[in-house]
Amino acid sequence: MESRVITAHIPVDLAAQIDQLSGRLERPKGWIVKQALIAWVSLEAKRHQLTLDGLADVSAGRVVDHGAIETWASNLNRSI
Repeated sequence: MESRVITAHIPVDLAAQIDQLSGRLERPKGWIVKQALIAWVSLEAKRHQLTLDGLADVSAGRVVDHGAIETWASNLNRSI
């Protein structure tokens, strides 16, 4: 796989945590940073898709009335 170097300034305490993980996991620091970025980018892609899905629901009129939500929420404590 082709790769490229990206430089970032990170807080000293975060760098220390990466150093500790690197030692504990016996993995290079670059591997740890790569895994963290893969997870974060994947999460952000999912959040973006969920936002688009929600906006599509609103555009299509698939919404719930605010009053209905308030009624539902006020009844939550009654079921306990």
